Parts: sequence; structure tokens; C-alpha cells
Amino acid sequence: MSAAPPIVAFAAAARFGSETVFDDLRFEVERGEFLCILGPSGCGKSTALRLIGGLLAPSAGGVSIDGRPAGESWQRLAFVFQAPRLVPWRNARDNVALALELRNPAASKTERQARADKLLARMGLAADARKFPRMLSGGERQRVALARALAVEPEIILMDEPFSALDVNTRQRLRQELIELWRETRKTIVFVTHDIDEALVLADRILVFSGKPTRVLDELEIDAPRPRRIDDLPELGARRARLHALFRSLGDGAIAASEEPS
Repeated sequence: MSAAPPIVAFAAAARFGSETVFDDLRFEVERGEFLCILGPSGCGKSTALRLIGGLLAPSAGGVSIDGRPAGESWQRLAFVFQAPRLVPWRNARDNVALALELRNPAASKTERQARADKLLARMGLAADARKFPRMLSGGERQRVALARALAVEPEIILMDEPFSALDVNTRQRLRQELIELWRETRKTIVFVTHDIDEALVLADRILVFSGKPTRVLDELEIDAPRPRRIDDLPELGARRARLHALFRSLGDGAIAASEEPS
């Protein structure tokens, strides 16, 4: 771990009525780290992400971004959700530009569109800038969503199971593209998933959440070189087995390795 202060410090409770999602959940995220949060369905992974993003307020405790409350730090973050959430009446370019329009209204239309075109080209969608969401595949729509997140130049990207609705081959491609993008930008990424193999392929570090009331059940640092094929790396195979055994002990059937070969 780095000696520098963490960019995210999480020490919070989340309660909704009589339900306690977590009572004193604590973890940190290092600057430039690719952190995956893995856990059973309904354990509060997405809730934790929304607390980091300032979309929810903690019931107790707090979440800080570089020492400031998360609710005051929203301009330093961007979200990528499971559904791309594109505006259907805007083409790909204008969907990306919309993020800048909302975050920085002073930016000119020319500036917004130029940045959108640059990011779409980076995502392999230069020829699709004028297409509307209905004309794009699921993978292309998610690339537009990622370009939109990058448009506001965030320090932290929060990703909530962004590839789970895609087919196997598209998931593989987008994972590799995300790793390449992270290597180029060194953004801090917090990536929620329920897929063991996805976490092992992507992460610098994996936090494993328990069932509710949620706590950090395990933490694994992954230093294997990328790109990773789990079946080619015995240490990753051992970690996969460890994670499966851990979730079997919880009696959770929602966690499973990806369908594709690793």
C-alpha cells in the first residue's frame, strides 16, 4: 500500500427504516488504484458506491474524498452504471457532450463537441458519433457511457456492474479496453461486481463484502501482470478457489465465475 493518504476514506453506516445495510463499514481507496468490491447480492455494494459518490448520505459516520465530505466532492467523480442511461433523443456525440454541459455550463458548444469527438474516437466510436442510442449495440452504448464519464475529467470513476448485462465476448473486450484506459489515465476506479473472475482480471485489490449487516470479509491484493488469464496463472486460480469457498460458506449462490474461459 502507498504511504500517501488515501483518496477515499469510508467509515459509515447505512440504515433504511428498520433495515441495517451496514453499521460500521470501513475501508480506504488509494489514489490511482483499481479497486473491485465483490460480494453477494443485496449486501450493500451499490449503496457503498452511492455514499462515495455523494448520492446518499450516511446514517452515521462519513465518507471523505481527500479529506472533504463526499457530498462536497461530486465534481471530482463520475459514475458508470449497469444501464448506460443515455438520453434517447441525443446522438452519441451529444450524449457525451451533455456531461460537460451539465458540469461546466461555461464551456462552449464547440469545446464540448470537440471533447466528445476525441473521447468517442478513443473508445473506437468515431464513425458512430451521429448515431442515436437505439442504433448502437449494448457494448457501444456502454462505451458512450464511459466516454461521457471521462468527459468531465474526474479523478475517481465509480462503476456499478457496468458489464453485467452484456454478452460474454463483449464483456471480455470491454474489460481489456477499460484496463488500457486505466493504464493511460491512472484514474482511481472503484468497480462493483458480483463476478469473481471479473474482479480477478481487473483489480489491483479486491474487497469482499459479507452479507448484511455488511462488513469487509476479506481483502486480496492482486499483483499479477495484465492482461490476465486466470487459468494460466496458478496464483489466480488459487485465489479464485479461495473466493468460491468463501462464498459457499456464506451460502450465497449469486457469486460465480464468468461463463467465459479466463
